Amino acid sequence: MVLVIGESLVDIVERSDGSRSEHPGGSPANVAVGLGRLGVTPVLATSLATDDLGALVRMHLAESGVRLMPGLKQLERTSTAVATLADDGSATYEFDIVWDPGRIWAEEVPDIIHTGSIAAFLDPGADEVEDALRRLAPMCTVTFDPNVRPSLLPSRAEALDRMESLLPLCDVVKVSDEDLAWLEPHSDPADTARSWLAAGPAAVVMTMGPRGARTYTHRGSIASRALADHVVDTVGAGDAFMSGLIAALKDDGLDGVVGSTRLHAADLSLWREVTDLASRCSAFVVARAGAQPPWEHEL
Repeated sequence: MVLVIGESLVDIVERSDGSRSEHPGGSPANVAVGLGRLGVTPVLATSLATDDLGALVRMHLAESGVRLMPGLKQLERTSTAVATLADDGSATYEFDIVWDPGRIWAEEVPDIIHTGSIAAFLDPGADEVEDALRRLAPMCTVTFDPNVRPSLLPSRAEALDRMESLLPLCDVVKVSDEDLAWLEPHSDPADTARSWLAAGPAAVVMTMGPRGARTYTHRGSIASRALADHVVDTVGAGDAFMSGLIAALKDDGLDGVVGSTRLHAADLSLWREVTDLASRCSAFVVARAGAQPPWEHEL
């Protein structure tokens, strides 16, 4: 079982031509949907409201085979993110977010835990996320995507403190070059990725949009090219990449305690296979509107 911990919300997309649409989203929820569509069984630890937008999210999750973890808090309103698209398809965001899931308690030990984004930094839920990782990380593989939203962070210093606490608990970190540049504005993103690698993960995968990705490991680094031929928008592209990466790890048996150990001894050829699937998933999602990751049969 893959446990995904984090926020669910509705992306309200406003395009340069004045059109507007609503898409279920939230980075961790997008990752869970991507995993469900790739044939992995995800459980999502999140918090939702019982309003119309919450019903929209629940339906979207169920259609992709995502199970909701029972027993978590309900919100008074569903969180939203307004994504304003530029002519090139890139997005800027404004958020109305509440993240307060209550205690996150898994009924069974997952093979893989994934978390990140708003849920890893926004109180009061961020403390619950860290507590869950500390309890479960010794027994499974942990993946993490900070997916920084600066407007929701109390300060850069506090975000870095949280990163310092979480990195030793992680096996794989996926991060964009833009996130690295915001977190460490006076350092080259590649140098920051290498310093994160030294904190404990087996790999730090830095995505760079149309320039592809670079994976840093203790045995060296490799580049992966971007595979997108056509871009409608970039909403959910990084989350689709993350879903593909996690699915590839599970397919290769790199989950659980044994899988976590194997990850730290893996050579670069394995990481090339893992990031190839991730790149293909990302290419699918940018070719259509909203966070709509590919189904297994499409790949």
